[in-house]
Amino acid sequence: MTLIATETNDSPARLAEMAAAQRQRPGFAVDAYFYRSQVVYRKELDEILYRSWLYAGHVSQVAKPGDYFTYELGEDSIVVVRDNQGEIHALMNICRHRGARVCEGPEGSLKTFVCPYHGWVYELDGRLKAARAMQGKAGFDPARYALKRAKCTVYEGLIFINCDPEAGPFDTSLNTIEPALRPYGLPGAKIAHHQNYPVEANWKLVLENYLECYHCATAHRAYARLHTLEALGAEVKALNEKMLDRAEVETGVAGIAHDHYQAYCSSPDFGCCAYTSRYALYDGFKTGSRGGEPVAPLMGEFKGYDGGAGDFQLGPLAFMLNYPDHCVLYRFTPRGIDNTDMDLVWFVRGDAEEGRDYDHDALTWLWDRTSREDQYIITRNSEGVHSRFFEPGPYHPEHESMCIEFVDWYLSALERNQASQS
Repeated sequence: MTLIATETNDSPARLAEMAAAQRQRPGFAVDAYFYRSQVVYRKELDEILYRSWLYAGHVSQVAKPGDYFTYELGEDSIVVVRDNQGEIHALMNICRHRGARVCEGPEGSLKTFVCPYHGWVYELDGRLKAARAMQGKAGFDPARYALKRAKCTVYEGLIFINCDPEAGPFDTSLNTIEPALRPYGLPGAKIAHHQNYPVEANWKLVLENYLECYHCATAHRAYARLHTLEALGAEVKALNEKMLDRAEVETGVAGIAHDHYQAYCSSPDFGCCAYTSRYALYDGFKTGSRGGEPVAPLMGEFKGYDGGAGDFQLGPLAFMLNYPDHCVLYRFTPRGIDNTDMDLVWFVRGDAEEGRDYDHDALTWLWDRTSREDQYIITRNSEGVHSRFFEPGPYHPEHESMCIEFVDWYLSALERNQASQS
């Protein structure tokens, strides 16, 4: 993909001017400036990404003491590890001596973290265990040089981190969707497949694509055959009402139709989005598969199929689409101003065995296809918004309502601490 240069005549003052101008056009897509400016991207890292609760991984990835994996965000690497007492920590992958990364592999198991540069050794909880020959430094106190850490919380088997030490508690928000999320049994679930779909586009374009289904009928034909979310609410109201009426009886799960919305501006604390609703599949389809037939054993507490799917938002950049027999988690991670990781995780019941209880290709077919289609359309979108002739158009008031809400929240975040930086 050929892109023209990013903004060169830029400053915090121009950012403030462009944000104010965008405020004058509510309900419209954002100006190309917000996708091209390095000043904007740095502000996004400081005021949004490093202050939000972000999905890092699943407890099965750190099943035993010493197990770890790394989560890459922007230019940073964060190590998620289970210590010898069974606690899970999120540690900055930066030696406190000269800054070398103490953990190289994306995952593994270790007894301690040893910096490859000068040999400083850290315990699994981040405490400095040994600093070679530093006893010769007058007043050197190992307790002052533990690995820096991010906030970490585990909810229903999902691990979330937040780099802001003043961040509000995420559990408070997640508890509001517990009745709908708990029945899937995610703490004991198994990751059947994980795949990254890198997209050559700004993270906001990737996120906005997920927040709306205006494109679903044209870009995702296989998905649109099954999911009523592709249609306007009035068109599928009767189907949704019938599904909700039978949901508890058919699934055997009390509270499975629980509905709650606190995303973006309505979140109780910054970066603490929590949302759930249940919507119908079209008649004749039971789950999100090539033919709508089951592809894995029922999850958690489920006893049957109601022809519905659970929709979840978990923080600003993570989402789940949960069927009775499997769950699909989406995470969007900026890796640069024009590069975004679109990670997908497929969960099945913990005791399910590939080849016996589920077929890998059948399980992943629909959302692998849909994600590859998304890669294509988002890349085309990115090429278009970089054109000097691009002029933002209006969002659809229903199909793209979450994009409208996201932009409002996003601009508010960019405006934070503006006076001190201009």
